[in-house]
Amino acid sequence: MDTSTRIFRTIAGEIAAKQDQVGAAVKLLDEGATVPFVARYRKEVTGGLDDSQLRTLADRLAYLRELEARRETVAASITEQGKMTDALAKAIVGAETKAALEDIYLPYKPKRRTKAMIARENGLAPLAEAILADRTADPEVLAAGYISDNVADVKAALDGARDIVAEGLTENATLLGELRSFLQKEAIVAAKVISGQEQAGAKFSDYFEHSEPWSKVPSHRALAMMRASKEGVITLDIGPDAEGGKERAEEMVASYLDTRSDAPGDKWLRKIAGWTWRVKLSLSMTVDLMGELRARAQEEAIAVFARNLKDLLLAAPAGAKATLGLDPGIRTGCKVAVVDATGKLLDTATIYPFQPKNDVRGAEATLMALIAKHGVELIAIGNGTASRESEKLVGEVLKLLPKGVKQPTKVVVSEAGASVYSASELAAREFPELDVSLRGAVSIARRLQDPLAELVKIEPKSIGVGQYQHDVDQHRLSKSLEAVVEDAVNAVGVDLNMASAPLLAHVSGLGPGLAEAIVAHRDANGAFGSRKELLKVARLGPVAFEQCAGFLRISEGDEPLDVSAVHPEAYDVARKIVSACGRDVRSLMGDGAALKRLRAEEFVSEKFGLPTVRDILSELEKPGRDPRPTFKTATFADGVEEISDLKPGMVLEGTVTNVAAFGAFVDVGVHQDGLVHVSQLADRFVKDPHEVVKAGDVVKVTVTEVDVPRKRIGLSMRKDGGASAKEDRNARAGFGGKGRGGPAGGGGGPRGKGPRGGGNYSAKPKQQDGGNGALGAALLDAMRKK
Repeated sequence: MDTSTRIFRTIAGEIAAKQDQVGAAVKLLDEGATVPFVARYRKEVTGGLDDSQLRTLADRLAYLRELEARRETVAASITEQGKMTDALAKAIVGAETKAALEDIYLPYKPKRRTKAMIARENGLAPLAEAILADRTADPEVLAAGYISDNVADVKAALDGARDIVAEGLTENATLLGELRSFLQKEAIVAAKVISGQEQAGAKFSDYFEHSEPWSKVPSHRALAMMRASKEGVITLDIGPDAEGGKERAEEMVASYLDTRSDAPGDKWLRKIAGWTWRVKLSLSMTVDLMGELRARAQEEAIAVFARNLKDLLLAAPAGAKATLGLDPGIRTGCKVAVVDATGKLLDTATIYPFQPKNDVRGAEATLMALIAKHGVELIAIGNGTASRESEKLVGEVLKLLPKGVKQPTKVVVSEAGASVYSASELAAREFPELDVSLRGAVSIARRLQDPLAELVKIEPKSIGVGQYQHDVDQHRLSKSLEAVVEDAVNAVGVDLNMASAPLLAHVSGLGPGLAEAIVAHRDANGAFGSRKELLKVARLGPVAFEQCAGFLRISEGDEPLDVSAVHPEAYDVARKIVSACGRDVRSLMGDGAALKRLRAEEFVSEKFGLPTVRDILSELEKPGRDPRPTFKTATFADGVEEISDLKPGMVLEGTVTNVAAFGAFVDVGVHQDGLVHVSQLADRFVKDPHEVVKAGDVVKVTVTEVDVPRKRIGLSMRKDGGASAKEDRNARAGFGGKGRGGPAGGGGGPRGKGPRGGGNYSAKPKQQDGGNGALGAALLDAMRKK
């Protein structure tokens, strides 16, 4: 079996596809096609692989190609040494992971001089062989015959023989594989506070005396313990269960020496097996397990971040309406910016309704004037410091508006990353004369109009909807988040004549350079009349056009199909469909009744199959449809502005700001997010919180617990109004207590052993760039933003 076939077969099994589908997709990707393009416009070629399958395919393809390259290197190295055998070649071909391959290569890998090498140089290899061959002989008696100028005494001889035997064990690929499998099932992760660090590391108190199976440690707990260990708060160990695990590991090592009797040789070899485990193998295995745990935890954390980011990017847009953005502040005042329906900046102001100026009347007058002057329809209020006070101020202003002035809708908007954008080079180029703080108000206004178009201007990591994002592999995180942004932008589509360069840069086939070139061409020559005019843009050739054209929209252009997701290459098919209805394109588009009378099969050709024809019919029925949900916003309760205003039993409306493995964080308008523990998300067992909620959802919650000093808010979405939360409290060590995490574990600790784990969390004030609220005491930094 050749390399490509082996890779395609492996990936096909992992993504539930056929081998030829994988091969076709790989060919397209290798030729430079993007995942969104292949998923949307090459369904016939790939057999309908979706973007999720294609992303997994691309990721695994890179890993497996690296594995195959390493396999060739290992085989070549062993062959050059003259040590290749049929059995060894078969083992190399059969290795399914890099770790398994390296285990096989270990005995043949060039290495520095070892104690075993020195022992062989001193003539002690025959002694080791003699002990292994004759177990009835006393090793000390055998060793006496090997004393020489380089071997001082019997002990030195036996130590040399020990080193030779131990090296053979540590380089035995089969033994290493069995030990690794044993530990993956049986190993325990144990954390213990370092004496004197109790106060400095209080936020990690759940892990001061904690242990749980390695195989069951959830991502957030693993990363929390690793951070605590890195900060010198706890010691973190991984090893066999204390109750017999170590003995079982030593027995596994000894079994490879076939020590079955009480003969002197077997007794000595059993000691060597124990020594090899304790001194050699346990350390390397612990390092491997720690690496695997870190990798597993990082993958889960990156997946959570990616899923939350996708939900945020695909949040409902409020639409093209004149919008006033208000970035709340106290001492430095509230920054105000008004943008028109296209997002163009119209006006700015700074008001001082709070301490120390308390200019409420002046602030009200300024806001009323801006609303009337610019026909403001939406007011976006950042959810940072003084958010509720600002919302209250806006509410009073709306009451004062004259009857002839249409009352705008006020919405509290997440300002996550707004401060990052404000200080960015992009913002400086966009608004060179504007104060940094006012740029934030513009961003807040625009992200209400169209979250996707504004959030793509911010580095995804700065949006801060992940857990322990700064503790994971930053390259892999960036790669994953960039893929999410690319998929989201291309799923929605981009208005070619309105989009900014940062938004265009994420369109399939473009990138920053071509995006800037498109904007420059648009500025110099005016709006694009058709997609074909893209070919006039400098450096944008046929290949880039093929990749990007279907994702770009032109409203009221020369070609009516340009407003849809129909690719220009398939316009002839679309026109045949139109002709079959006896209509022109413009009058037919949106007429679902006329289109439903057609049979898709009648328009299938050699080039365009049934999937493409069905997509064209769908697009003609709803041209340029936006896959995002209809816009709606949470209404915060009057009189509930601070955490001290909350009382158990209150039913509130809020917005989901973040979703983690242990629950969802909800903004109810009091500057700290509350936590709906996974056990309180629904009236059924919930394994993954994403099954129930996503970032941006408007939900109704019941307050179950309020801890003002520690700024902790417990919420429930269950019909019993949180009564079950009280019942669960004893089972899972109580509100904010130490609980042993179970299948849906939220917290960690040694005491509680309830089935759903301990929902540990604490709150922190919202930051100017949109910090989260309640977090686990040990998870305090999980989603911290720079």
